Amino acid sequence: MKFAEAIANLNQALGEKQPTTFSSSWVYSNTPTVYRFVRNNYRTEDNLIDWDIVTRSLDRAYAKRWTRYRYKQARLYERQSEVDAVLTRYKDKLYTFFAPATNEDKQIQDRMIIRLVRMGQRGNVCAQEELVHWVTYITDDWIDRHPQMYRWKGYEDEVPDKIRACIRCYRYTGSFLGYLFKTLEYSARGKPPLVSLDDKILDGNKTRIEYVRVEEH
Repeated sequence: MKFAEAIANLNQALGEKQPTTFSSSWVYSNTPTVYRFVRNNYRTEDNLIDWDIVTRSLDRAYAKRWTRYRYKQARLYERQSEVDAVLTRYKDKLYTFFAPATNEDKQIQDRMIIRLVRMGQRGNVCAQEELVHWVTYITDDWIDRHPQMYRWKGYEDEVPDKIRACIRCYRYTGSFLGYLFKTLEYSARGKPPLVSLDDKILDGNKTRIEYVRVEEH
């Protein structure tokens, strides 16, 4: 069996049975050959079954129904070796964190990010902070380039907490960066814009500070 065939079989089973939700146990019960194929061939760096690669390849209508065990109140721990396993595996592709050049680069970027997200959700503080470190390069670029992010200017020190919150809340379909972008976009609407006295106004020949009136007492 090849991966494309496994996905086709799973899509077909989901289409026939139409479960409102499904999980790894559903896959095991209804398409055992698909379950064994994924279990034997697709593992994460910490030797867990890589269901993310499966759900992201399904028809979107079915992918949205995926659910699995949630790590409730995960005990925080520090294990840099887990993070290093991911970074070592993709050491030649780390540039994709902030400069993906092709669709393949974007897929690898997403794969690395999801790996760190899952570790962070299980409580690995090292994975959370590693992800914050890399993703901050991306959010800084968003704030500079996207008008809907402009109100984050001056509030950049709040962005890492937003990234951590997204790590905790992210589920199992769609791009993590897409989820983070929308979160920051919606949050930006409540940010009062910050202005500088050095900003150019009117015809661009004067700054705000030139119109500041100082009263003497």
